Amino acid sequence: MLQRFCLWKWLAVGIAIATILAGCLAQNDEDCKLARTGPPATIVPIDEESQNGTVLVDNMLIKGIAGGPDPTIELSLKDNVDYWVILDPISQRLYLNSTGRILDRDPPMSIQSIVVQVQCVNKKVGTIINHEVRIVVRDRNDNSPQFQQQRYHVAVNELTPVGTTIFTGFSGNNGATDIDDGPNGQIEYVIRYNPNDKTSNRTFDIPLTLSGAVVLRERLNYEEKTRYFVIVQANDRAQNLNERRTSTTTLTVDVLDGDDLGPMFLPCVLVNNTRDCRPLTYQVSLPELTDPARVNPISVTPPIQAIDQDRNIQPPSDRPGILYSILVGTPEDYPQYFHMNLTTAVLTLLKPINRDLHQKFDLVIKAEQDNGHPLPAFANLHIEVLDENNQKPYFTRSMYEGFILESSPVGTTISDNQNLTSPLQIVVLDNDVEETRDPQLHLFLNDYSMFFTVTQSGITRYLTLLQPVDREVQQLYTFSMTASDGVQESVPVTVNILVIDANDNSPTFSNISYNVKIYTDMRPGEGVIKLTAVDADEGPNGQIVYEILAGDQGDFIINDRTGLITIAPGVVLSVGQSYALTVKASDSAPPAQRRSSITTVYVEVLPPNNQSPPRFPQLMYSLEVSEAMRIGAILLNLQAFDREGDPIRYLIQNGDPQQVFNLSQSSGLLALGRPLDRESTDRYILIVTASDGRPDGTSTATVNIVVTDVNDNGPVFDMFLPKNLSVQEEEANAFVGQVRATDPDAGVNGQVHYSLANFNHLFRITSNGSIYTAVKLNREVRDYYELTVEATDRAVDPRRSTLTLAIKVLDIDDNSPVFTNASYTVCVPENLPPGTVFLQLEAKDVDLGSDVNYRIRTQEALQYFALNKYTGELSLLKSLDYESFSDTEATFTFLVEAFDSKGTMPPGLATVTVRVKDMNDYSPVFSKKLYRGMVAPDAVKGTIITTVSAEDHDPPGTPASRVRYKVDVVQFPYSASIFDVDENSGRVVTRVNLNEEPSTVFKLVVIAYDDGDPVKFNTTTVEIAVLQPSVIPRFTQDEYRPPPVSESAPKGTVVTVVTAAALNQTIVYSIVSGNEEDVFAINNRTGVISVKKSLDYESVKSYDLRVQADSLQVVRSNLRVPSKSNTAKVFIEVKDENDHVPVFTKKLYIGGVSEDAKMFSSVLKVKADDKDTGNYSAMQYRLIIPPIKDGKEGFVIEAYTGLIKTAMLFKNMRRSYFKFQVIATDNYGKGLNSKAEVLVSVVNQLDMQVIVSNVPPTLVEQNKDQLIGILERYVQDQIPGAAVVVESIGARRFGDGYSEEDYTKSDLMVYAIDPQTNRAIMRNELFKFLDGKLLDINKEFQPYLGQGGRILEIRTPDVVANVKKQAQAVGYTEGALLALAVIIILCCMPAILIVMVSYRQRQAECAKTARIQMALPAGKPATTAANNLYEELGDSTMRGYAQQEQQQLLRPSLLRPEELSMESGIDPGQEYYGQDYYSYEHGYELPQYGSRRRLLSPSGMYDEYGEVVVENDGGYCYSPHGSTAEEGMSQGRGPSSRGISQRAGAQIEGRPLGGGMDLRHGSGRAYRTSQGKRKLKAVMHLSRVAVSARKPEGRKESARSPWKKAKIFPMILQKVKGGRKDSSYAKLMSARQVDGEKSMIIRGSYFQKLTDDRPSMRKLNHVLKRISVSRKFQEPISKDSVHARGKGEEEYEREEAKSGVSINITAESEHEDSDYEKKKKKRRKYISDDSSVKSSSSGSESEDKDYLKVTLDQDEATESTVDSDEEAGHDFGDSDDDSGSSSSSESEEDSSEEDNDEELSDSDEDGSLSKSSSVRSSYSKSGPSESSSRRSTERSSIKSRGGSCHGRARQSSQKSNISSNASGSDRDMSYRKTSGSSYKSKTSSASLEIEDTIEEVSEDDEQADVEQVSTSPDKTADNTNKAVSETSANAKTASAEEDKRGKSAIDVGQKEKDQVDSRPGV
Repeated sequence: MLQRFCLWKWLAVGIAIATILAGCLAQNDEDCKLARTGPPATIVPIDEESQNGTVLVDNMLIKGIAGGPDPTIELSLKDNVDYWVILDPISQRLYLNSTGRILDRDPPMSIQSIVVQVQCVNKKVGTIINHEVRIVVRDRNDNSPQFQQQRYHVAVNELTPVGTTIFTGFSGNNGATDIDDGPNGQIEYVIRYNPNDKTSNRTFDIPLTLSGAVVLRERLNYEEKTRYFVIVQANDRAQNLNERRTSTTTLTVDVLDGDDLGPMFLPCVLVNNTRDCRPLTYQVSLPELTDPARVNPISVTPPIQAIDQDRNIQPPSDRPGILYSILVGTPEDYPQYFHMNLTTAVLTLLKPINRDLHQKFDLVIKAEQDNGHPLPAFANLHIEVLDENNQKPYFTRSMYEGFILESSPVGTTISDNQNLTSPLQIVVLDNDVEETRDPQLHLFLNDYSMFFTVTQSGITRYLTLLQPVDREVQQLYTFSMTASDGVQESVPVTVNILVIDANDNSPTFSNISYNVKIYTDMRPGEGVIKLTAVDADEGPNGQIVYEILAGDQGDFIINDRTGLITIAPGVVLSVGQSYALTVKASDSAPPAQRRSSITTVYVEVLPPNNQSPPRFPQLMYSLEVSEAMRIGAILLNLQAFDREGDPIRYLIQNGDPQQVFNLSQSSGLLALGRPLDRESTDRYILIVTASDGRPDGTSTATVNIVVTDVNDNGPVFDMFLPKNLSVQEEEANAFVGQVRATDPDAGVNGQVHYSLANFNHLFRITSNGSIYTAVKLNREVRDYYELTVEATDRAVDPRRSTLTLAIKVLDIDDNSPVFTNASYTVCVPENLPPGTVFLQLEAKDVDLGSDVNYRIRTQEALQYFALNKYTGELSLLKSLDYESFSDTEATFTFLVEAFDSKGTMPPGLATVTVRVKDMNDYSPVFSKKLYRGMVAPDAVKGTIITTVSAEDHDPPGTPASRVRYKVDVVQFPYSASIFDVDENSGRVVTRVNLNEEPSTVFKLVVIAYDDGDPVKFNTTTVEIAVLQPSVIPRFTQDEYRPPPVSESAPKGTVVTVVTAAALNQTIVYSIVSGNEEDVFAINNRTGVISVKKSLDYESVKSYDLRVQADSLQVVRSNLRVPSKSNTAKVFIEVKDENDHVPVFTKKLYIGGVSEDAKMFSSVLKVKADDKDTGNYSAMQYRLIIPPIKDGKEGFVIEAYTGLIKTAMLFKNMRRSYFKFQVIATDNYGKGLNSKAEVLVSVVNQLDMQVIVSNVPPTLVEQNKDQLIGILERYVQDQIPGAAVVVESIGARRFGDGYSEEDYTKSDLMVYAIDPQTNRAIMRNELFKFLDGKLLDINKEFQPYLGQGGRILEIRTPDVVANVKKQAQAVGYTEGALLALAVIIILCCMPAILIVMVSYRQRQAECAKTARIQMALPAGKPATTAANNLYEELGDSTMRGYAQQEQQQLLRPSLLRPEELSMESGIDPGQEYYGQDYYSYEHGYELPQYGSRRRLLSPSGMYDEYGEVVVENDGGYCYSPHGSTAEEGMSQGRGPSSRGISQRAGAQIEGRPLGGGMDLRHGSGRAYRTSQGKRKLKAVMHLSRVAVSARKPEGRKESARSPWKKAKIFPMILQKVKGGRKDSSYAKLMSARQVDGEKSMIIRGSYFQKLTDDRPSMRKLNHVLKRISVSRKFQEPISKDSVHARGKGEEEYEREEAKSGVSINITAESEHEDSDYEKKKKKRRKYISDDSSVKSSSSGSESEDKDYLKVTLDQDEATESTVDSDEEAGHDFGDSDDDSGSSSSSESEEDSSEEDNDEELSDSDEDGSLSKSSSVRSSYSKSGPSESSSRRSTERSSIKSRGGSCHGRARQSSQKSNISSNASGSDRDMSYRKTSGSSYKSKTSSASLEIEDTIEEVSEDDEQADVEQVSTSPDKTADNTNKAVSETSANAKTASAEEDKRGKSAIDVGQKEKDQVDSRPGV
């Protein structure tokens, strides 16, 4: 017994040791493997040009220790090309190594990805594992587009229609290129504003920016602008508009002149601001009765000439000619008298004109282009018939009187009245001419012709002013005027012109100042001095008004008319007073024209004096008088004053000997008596006296008069200087001559300025009159000039004189002789004798006196040719021999020159090419003198007998070397009649069918001749023997038709055997025709015909061979004797084989199907062609379609027609697409096959456009393929490969609602499919593509639509247009209904808000539960996040990530987005999807219409990847497990709105959203963060200990899932929110069971149930239920604290006091005074009532679960609550059947709620903890106040139940508590109504509660609590009401704290609520 016991003991020890060793080995085997699930390779993105040291992979997650004292693995890098990657083996981190270089994705480096291998060596086992890391380099927009050319040029005709594409030079590689990738490298073109060419961007446009095609937008006009500079900008299409790069180039558009304008007559005088010519009238005067010969051609003034206004049409040959004609005229018989040449416009007189019949002709002439241009030009032709000149001209009046204002400018017309309202009309007539016609008289003035001139034409003439007049100089001009008709003169008439005064003179005082002495005894009113100012003007302009401006001090007044200054009334003068009076004199002109001057009067008061002489106001008077002053003008007032009032007498005592001035003796006024001339006398000094008659009563004054100049003299040229000048040519700045002019005027009026009136571009003149050449003159162009020099003075109105100089240009030797031809080519026959002249050369020298000589310049030519020096004759020195030239053309080229023997210029050169003509030196020579041949007696016509040949030794290729043959019919006429020879080949043939006697011999003479000059020939003889019939073989058959030969027959295959026989002859067989390609061979002895080359039925289907049999004797003689009997035909047919595979007409067929298409509607037709024939080309088609829905196939195909039809309905599947294959098999499905791809996109009328044309639908239907091909080509210009699909062809619809139809027009409804996106092109894009090219499309449609057929418009389909109209036509009724609906919605808002709050609370709790669950050892525990770029599956199963052998991964670096498309099913990329779920590789453009990725099933795809959460944009995404992944996601994935998990506790920008305030430890964030970390570590450590005790065998421990946040298929969230229709999909998201019974997805999180049901595991569970550990959160949990489970309870309490952690693991929720034993009894009491619990669950299945509740303080990862689902054999009824995701979701929610209730119960037992819990809250929409209220409410509810709050009744109670917090007593009523089933309408609260309790409740406890709660619902409700009041204060306190934390979680909570609402049971 003992021995047996020992044996068992040792056996147990051995087993234990083996187990330990196996465990160690198993542990060692795990090293070097990835500590994560998922893809084996790691793919990470990095931007190009990233900085050195950038972290590529944060942690490789390779199991094992690479550092430390005892490393288990060794890590290194392999395949690290260029050492771009650095590995830190300790931290397993990869860095970028770009030291001294830049990571550049673009050329020339072109680093798009870096692949390295991380090699892991297991140091304990020795194994090596390589882990691939692929770094995808993402593109940055760091390169600008570059144009391939600096400038682009295009020429456009001005007639190009608007809308035409004028430039496509940017397409292909000719435009701009950008080496960036994706959108950064895509180019679009726009036209920018050019400030230097402001119309360019308006004239041209680029509507299709991707192609860069420039389109004309405004009509061009060559006459206005001939060139445009268009600035074209190329920019890339970076998604961020601010990052786009641009470059520009200039497109030069030259406008070509088009024939858009008609002719115009010359000369053309343009109408102002237009390009139109004024009406032109040509004039002709013809004497009456004149002989036409004397006047023809008639001289027209000006000559009739018209030119085309389009003067630069290119090429010039396209410019039209002008045709002239007389269109109409009066009188109507004008064609009898006049004719106009059609092309020259020469007018001729046909017969003399009698003036008695016709006095004039008025014709309209037309000029038009000879090309039919519709814009002719017209002009008038007036022909005057002149009478015999026998009458004098006469004026209608004998005298004319005119008026002109003296200030009138030059050119003013003289008026006939003083008001200057109408011109003076001078009418002169001639009786020889009609009164209504201009008599063409010459009027001349006999005087004052320098001042006035008369118009030169017209019946009424007008006088105009030639130079200004001055009334003050001369007021009246009188002259006579005479009219002359060239023969007789009229009687002169008198013309008086009166100059009307203008206010051009100012009043002038005689002195600048006056000195006056007055006396104290002068009385008021007594005169002091009389001032006189003079104004030369007359009338009001000369009336002067005086006034004192200043200085009078009120003592003096002045008479405003006389200028007399008197003493003011009441003034008493005092001795010694003095005054300075400022006096102003103004004329009386209107204020605007008024002139004035001032003077100063100095007054001195003296004592009284009774005797004094007259006094002048001043002793010296000075004034300036213009020499143009009129006679009688008052110059000065010299009035003196006598105090005594004696009369005064004035005299000019001296200074005026010629009596130019007049002085009034009484008044003292000085006036002008005679005209002044400054040029003769320019100054006068007058001594004037005033005397009162007493001897001492005389005083004197001096008047100094200066005569001022007026410009009354013009410059006068010095006529003694030479006027005939000369200058040498080719000299610039050469002196020509000098002129001199003088002007006697003074100042600027006498300064002379010279200028040239003509040829000022050839000559110039200096200020001193010297003339020089401005450029080099060329005498050969022009040798004489008449140069007009103009001299002007520098006055304001200058006078000018002209002088004409004759300049002769002197010649110099500046030209070389020029040959008449630049090159000469002459053909010279060989053998000409020497001295023969064969060419005459001529050269000309345009210089005067030149002597041209000739000579040969090329020395080699001097031995062959001679050139006469004087005549230029070229002759031979010796004969030429054609054969002596080695080249093919016997030519000799040399230079000749012509030079001027007297000059110095270089000679002129010319090239002479002499071609030597062959003269046929040799005759043809036959190769034999005698030829022999044989012929059968019955030979047919054309039988070849023999061949003769001759050669000619003349140079090859020349006519003399070409040999031809003919028969000599003279020597042997009979032979010549039956035989002939081929002219070119020399074959001797029978001319007729022979019937000759055997053995007869014929002789035939054959002539060989050439084509030389002269023709030479030679002859030979041919003897022809007629054979005996017996020696000629005969075939057994005339024709052989063997069986067809297969085209696959190998070489050597026997086709047939031919047989011939002859008497005593050996037969030789040959194929003589039909075997040109040498396909067949014949055995010359046996006659076996076999295959020599491969046959091809498709190339040649049959062969017709002619075989011939000859005797061996004849063959040996090298002769053949064809006859009827020795030839036979062999007809060989080739049999077709199936050797060609079918070939589809397209590799990809693109079609579309409408959403409303019926079953078996036609989609498209495929076609495959086969070169084979018969059945081998008969196709059978079949489709290969992946299952779409429920195993159905979406399409079927007609097997023999290839017509693809629908096999399902496509309702609401717009923008989905289907890709499948079609296989064509020939021979009706038994032969060879090939395949093609088919793409069918689902569309509706939103994608379509209607093309309206003006032709019937039948015509469009007939030409549908051609029209669609044209449209497709224009669409493909923008989108390569796009296909245009016809939806329908029908009558045009129009009218209201498109209810009317017009069958004369048609509607063609089309849409286009983009093969890149696999979807229809947007309707607006399609419109843009087609409408912008409408003109071009119409041009190409013309051949198919017929004359006049065109597209009228491109419009929106009827349905779309009607919807828009209906949307705009909402009437009053609809408006009222909408208003009512808004009111109802507003009333329901409170209830909606309550439900939303409840949903958010429940959602936050579920999120918390899922996060903490990941910390427990579930079937697939999560790990730290890894940088993994695998973001979608291929065709593998949706659960492929859980099983590595099923994985099939698509790497973004290898596949473009368009290749990652689903094969069938519903496409997620519909219009209402906000974003694409796929995170694109940088560089690929985001799809415009949504995702092109496979729709990922929620059932298994996301098992390992965390929680499905809702984002702000309405899409679903996965949240990574754990804080690391969450932080990495929120920091690295773009904006926070996308990176925030939509659940309570998520982070915004790295900080916790949730949280409350721990009143025990203050409010600091840092404290909560550190405490949260310690708590999370403690719970995770505890969970690992709990599971590691009993781990299932064979199960590999999975690492945490390496997750980046990846957005997944944004579901139809709007519909989920709005209704129940699509909520089932969201329910699948919230809870779905996978992998049978072992795993489940709860809200996107993967959980796997433990199946280990061994006693040891159950025992551990029971032990854990009875452990209670309490600690305070004061320090982190250590390792010892984890193993403290083995200690006693007292020891745990001591540890609790130290650490501050309270962890309660218990089986039930207790009352304050209850313990574990009491609860256990209660569970046993209710364990038998499981059926009632099932009924309270609303019919849904409930599984047996143990709940582990972990409540932590917050850290960066936020609070987490985990519901751990474990299977047990004692669940309700042991039911394991899967009822779908609904039951799974409900079970999870039940567990979460029960745990919360139990937690609250235990929290009440801990006094200090209760307070803390009441103020903590989760970050949900309800806010912190609701969170606090919920916790208080739950506590009161638990107390009232006495610890028996389990099961679904407790859940309903808890939900009621939440409602109570939100809306008070109303929510309590809501609870009473819904307590039985409120689980489906409300969610639980207590999200993210900060509790310090971990509870695990067994199934027995749960059943007992459920039963207990079901018996007391009212009690629970009462407790709820108490909780409301208890928590109100806490809610107010906490709400203020939470309101400061941002409002982003409001949207978060809303989406969480919507997600929960869509789950089953909610």
